[in-house]
Amino acid sequence: MFLYCCYGRIVFLSVTHWARGNYILPLLQITEALLKERDKQAKWNGIPLLLQKLYEHSHPNSDFSQCQSILKEISPLLSMEAMAFVTEDRKAAQESTFPNTYTFDLFGGVDLLVEILMRPTLMTQKKKQKISDDLIKDCLSILYNTCICTEGVTRRLAERNDFVLFLFTLMTNKKTFLQTATLIEDILGVKKEMIQLDDIPNLASLVSSFDQQQLANFCRILAVTISELDTGSDDKHTLLAKNAQQKKNLGPSRAEVNQATLLNIPGFIERLCKLATRKVSETTGTSSFLQELEEWYTWLDNALVLDALMRVANEEAEQSSTESSDESGLANTSTRTQLPQSMKIMHEIMYKLEVLYVLCVLLMGRQRNQVHKMIAEFKLIPGLNNLFDKLIWRKHSASALVLHGHNQNCDCSPDITLKIQFLRLLQSFSDHHENKYLLLNSQELNELSAISHKANIPEVDAVVNTDRSLVCDGKRGLLTRLLQVMKKEPAESSFRFWQARAVESFLRGTTSYADQMFLLKRGLLEHILYCIVDSECKSRDVLQSYFDLLGELMKFNIDAFKRFNKYINTDEKFQIFLNQINSSLVDSNMLVRCITLSLDRFENQSDAKVAEVLSECRLLTYMSQMSMRMSFLFRLINIIHVQTLTQENVSCLNTSLVILMLARRKEKLPFYLRTLQQMEYTEKYPGFILNNFHSLLRFWQQHYLNKDKDSTCLENSSCISFTYWKETVSILLSPDRTSPCAIVSYIDEAYMDIDRDFSEE
Repeated sequence: MFLYCCYGRIVFLSVTHWARGNYILPLLQITEALLKERDKQAKWNGIPLLLQKLYEHSHPNSDFSQCQSILKEISPLLSMEAMAFVTEDRKAAQESTFPNTYTFDLFGGVDLLVEILMRPTLMTQKKKQKISDDLIKDCLSILYNTCICTEGVTRRLAERNDFVLFLFTLMTNKKTFLQTATLIEDILGVKKEMIQLDDIPNLASLVSSFDQQQLANFCRILAVTISELDTGSDDKHTLLAKNAQQKKNLGPSRAEVNQATLLNIPGFIERLCKLATRKVSETTGTSSFLQELEEWYTWLDNALVLDALMRVANEEAEQSSTESSDESGLANTSTRTQLPQSMKIMHEIMYKLEVLYVLCVLLMGRQRNQVHKMIAEFKLIPGLNNLFDKLIWRKHSASALVLHGHNQNCDCSPDITLKIQFLRLLQSFSDHHENKYLLLNSQELNELSAISHKANIPEVDAVVNTDRSLVCDGKRGLLTRLLQVMKKEPAESSFRFWQARAVESFLRGTTSYADQMFLLKRGLLEHILYCIVDSECKSRDVLQSYFDLLGELMKFNIDAFKRFNKYINTDEKFQIFLNQINSSLVDSNMLVRCITLSLDRFENQSDAKVAEVLSECRLLTYMSQMSMRMSFLFRLINIIHVQTLTQENVSCLNTSLVILMLARRKEKLPFYLRTLQQMEYTEKYPGFILNNFHSLLRFWQQHYLNKDKDSTCLENSSCISFTYWKETVSILLSPDRTSPCAIVSYIDEAYMDIDRDFSEE
């Protein structure tokens, strides 16, 4: 009677309580008549009544025979809203916008479907119930539709670790794989704590059971489990914050543990390499299909949905084959042949996106050398080289697939995303690793050897030791192909940054004259200078990548400086170049470091060719002026502070140290410190620069003297031993105010501020 009199308020309170997990009793306590009466007013579309029936037919002793027919009634009500959500630029889901999914969740539908799915795992062996594949698919599809339309559902499911791990067991069934994978991906995307792959039951056998398409889609899920979680706050990306976090987390992170787990799965990397390098089927379909499919796949945004479409087509083909009396085999033509070629290509592109991402993350992880060895053995690089023209850097047609709400030039389109992921992989593969020479073919390796012989310098050991059976084949290696497309790239292209980063990574490490000359002979320096000076590039990211690449290309290479002077042949051009450098020292400081180091080396050589370039090169003449070096030093120290140091700008601190280490070699360190002091007074900020520099160097000691920190990068980039780096910092931080090389000797007592504990600010 109480429920009937006040049913509006009581029903609402009951189902709210129900939606939090205690859902069975409240709905059963409401009569069918009452539900029907309220349903008309609230426009629930009969969903509470259907859920009531669903519960009654899904009790522990039921055979679930009626459940599927009930779900068939519920499903269209929710799928319409899910389709609207996907095709309407993914507006924020609200109760008023998607009333059916909201009602379904409000009356406990989500929790009921979870219980139905998991019930067999909760029963004893004798009483286990069998759930049909179709029922599982319907449950998963409805859960997914509710997740994307109703806020909070995905997070609630993510909190149920038992359900998340249970979902992985459903992936063993090919009939339910797509629905399961799609739901898992959404759940893991919002899960606060990363799952451990070791917790997934029988992971190795699960992965080995996947066909290649399933494995590619599984990579979408793996991406979430092996990538470090983004903190979402710029403050957390400072080196101070990262160092503090590392002190708290003494062991490997979950992402690192998951990476190791994957590498222990037999044949995993080999299968990824095969997926990444397999060719699209050469069979072509009629382009007329494209028009019919356009309105379908403008909203498709991943390979899972394309797989679903292909599966439908496959089933139709099989049905047609069964019904046909013609046994000529024509009816058995595969769907991959029937579908348009452009769609097959897009399908393959989306697969490769996921696979390349996983390989890229593994290449940057703790087991980098192990991954390098395997992907070299399985010929990933030659395989990608063979796909370069036809797939990776193909010319896409005007009707190529793009994501809903985007265009072909958007960074989110599959074509463009594949190119960027490919370039990121090359960057990770080449960076400070001798396997970088696999990016060349045999003829290009011979060219490197010839360059070394001509210059009368020893060949690089890595070139000599490169296994020729693992390098690229064909007329051009992957690096050369990249240079070719790089030089043709439009000024506004989003690829310029990534292309420059990929090529720069090939040059990183110990400076190789042969590597530099290989790229100089292909016009790379002139291309970079054209982009910086003639096109007057405005993008800060692209400029930084060009300056970094230019620094690696020119470092210690007198031929490069000669070429520079030949291209920058007027005062006007040189001024534009300087303006670009001075516009942002954070972006250009690596080039400043290169020029400073090169000048120091050239000045100590007695070669006539070097002396000629020294006297003629505008850039070297400019940097040889003490006032210019001091100006750079002053600004480099001034633009960074301990609290704002990041991986991006800490190079400014190291560049300022390089300038002072070279001064120390020439016994001019006191002069530099005294000049900094005078510049402080000129700027009317006595003590400001030197106090800041003192704090920066104290942080440098904490950061770089950490036992886990790899110092070889500093040595290789500067050709200065790390011991000399440490000694110079110790001398500068000496507390002895009588020392001519100690910073404190140049800070007046009144302005001294060097004892601040920056680590807790």
